[in-house]
Amino acid sequence: MAARPLTARLLLLVALTLCVATASSLAKKKPPERPVNLNTANSEELQLVPGIGPATADKILKMRKSYGPFKSVDDLLAIRGLGPKRLEKMRKFLTVGRPAAPKSVPPPAKSPPAAEKQLDNP
Repeated sequence: MAARPLTARLLLLVALTLCVATASSLAKKKPPERPVNLNTANSEELQLVPGIGPATADKILKMRKSYGPFKSVDDLLAIRGLGPKRLEKMRKFLTVGRPAAPKSVPPPAKSPPAAEKQLDNP
């Protein structure tokens, strides 16, 4: 009968060890290769930045939608829960640039009417 509590404790210890190992590996995410533009990034791109999770990325996107493009990385200080210390850790992974202009498709080139073509060839 003593084997059951020992087995349960051992199983619990293994489960806790796996949970801690998984949590620590998730906390150390690989930073982006180049700075993320706050004015053009989507949620997934923002979450590549250490210190930005799904909730913070959502707040950044909502702020951008409500107030327009960011003028400075310091504008993030207006987000509740994001203070100066946290911003300083993220700053080197963030940039503010112009939002991408919507791509306009140029109109197709008009071909000359058939009557004009006939005049050129007598």
